Amino acid sequence: MGIATNYFINEQIRDKEIRLIGSSGEMVGIVSTKDAMKMAEDKNMDLVKISPNAKPPVCKIMDFSKFKFEQSKKEREARKKSKNVETKELWLSPNIDKNDVEVRVKRAIEFLKKGDKVKITVRFRHGREMGRTSVANTILDDFAKAVADFGTVDRGAKLDGRRMSMFLVPRKDIVKDIKKDAEPESEVKNQEEQKES
Repeated sequence: MGIATNYFINEQIRDKEIRLIGSSGEMVGIVSTKDAMKMAEDKNMDLVKISPNAKPPVCKIMDFSKFKFEQSKKEREARKKSKNVETKELWLSPNIDKNDVEVRVKRAIEFLKKGDKVKITVRFRHGREMGRTSVANTILDDFAKAVADFGTVDRGAKLDGRRMSMFLVPRKDIVKDIKKDAEPESEVKNQEEQKES
């Protein structure tokens, strides 16, 4: 739902009286909606209902198009800051050899360092391998121990058809480091300029 549809403005406000906040943020008090609309018009601004559930509803005099622009800017910034966490999947088999496990462990660590979630799946290719679920459990336990410095088990080993999977998430201290590294360049430059001056 867009920002504009979240608010009632001007003629859309049907209440007889409202609690009014002026354009500078000052509390005007309870006035009739008609008077509030006139005050907004006199300032070439809009009357916007900001707390519809209050009794009476709270409205503010503001430049609504500027407000919408500021809100969408904030939303864009928030989206930029929140890193999209991806789930990466790595496949193993019950009779995987040690070197292949080590390769997958390294890959999992790379993903975890980037802040991604990792799904480790042991795939049973045929019916005979299904009798080796305890082996798969051991493989997954060992895998979790091997990446313990970088990730923790989010969801333990679970059998689903011919697959057994577990989910790993980055450790909290690693996620903090990722956020620090993502500090905007402009801030870094500003800090460097301040040091030089």
